[in-house]
Amino acid sequence: MMSKLNYLKKIKKASDYLLQKGIPENIDLAIILGSGLGEIADEYENKQKISYKKIPFFEQPTVKKHEGNLYFKVINGKKILFLQGRLHLYEGYSSKTVTFPIRVLQFLGCKKIVISNAAGGVSNNLKIGDIMIIVDHINLMGENPLVGENYQQLGKRFPSMKNVYSRELIKKVDGIAKNIGLNLQKGVYVGLKGPSLETNSEYKMVKIIGGDAVGMSTVPEVITAAHAGIKVIGFSIITNIFKPKDEKIDTHEKITKVAERSSKKLIKIVKELINDLT
Repeated sequence: MMSKLNYLKKIKKASDYLLQKGIPENIDLAIILGSGLGEIADEYENKQKISYKKIPFFEQPTVKKHEGNLYFKVINGKKILFLQGRLHLYEGYSSKTVTFPIRVLQFLGCKKIVISNAAGGVSNNLKIGDIMIIVDHINLMGENPLVGENYQQLGKRFPSMKNVYSRELIKKVDGIAKNIGLNLQKGVYVGLKGPSLETNSEYKMVKIIGGDAVGMSTVPEVITAAHAGIKVIGFSIITNIFKPKDEKIDTHEKITKVAERSSKKLIKIVKELINDLT
């Protein structure tokens, strides 16, 4: 287990590196981009780019379309970080490693996080290509990033997960979607470890326990953000729908293509959210 001193020193070393590279403190918003959604960062020109490879103790994602770059841009006077690519438990990383970027954001004084993913839909209300606002999650990953010694500098021992997805930000996004004529869904995201896609019975289980969509990311980062006191708004792009009698096989390639096609709607939402930051 990583010692308290070493863990905190690693976070500080990574955050100090970013500060030395001109990334400021008190970041207004960080945007963590999941499968097929990395192009949001490409909407903005003249942004500062730092490869994860250069940031101390950042690991490089191994999944295609997770480029592993951090971008910084001041937009309308707001300090915005884009994290293009994330780590997953199924890549063999520990939950502490997967959530290390969140801790660095915490040390940079980040106030809010947008987190996005590609997910399979199980709710009858969802269809392929929908954008779902995550209103809650269920952790079935078998891991929790807060296991082990608690570091008081990072948060309290038993943080509440009630309303972990900011009601304030959900309300703001609802208003934005209405203003630009987009219909967003809302639902509960269930996190499984992966990397195998779900069996028919697992999909049925997710639906029975109250899940609307299922994926292999997001939950560890959100738990860590809640522990850190950072507000979160989460989105799932619904890339496939569970149909018990459908013999078609979902593949990661198909899922990524749907995410890329549907990401334009999410880009509109996120750009308006950036403009609407107060």
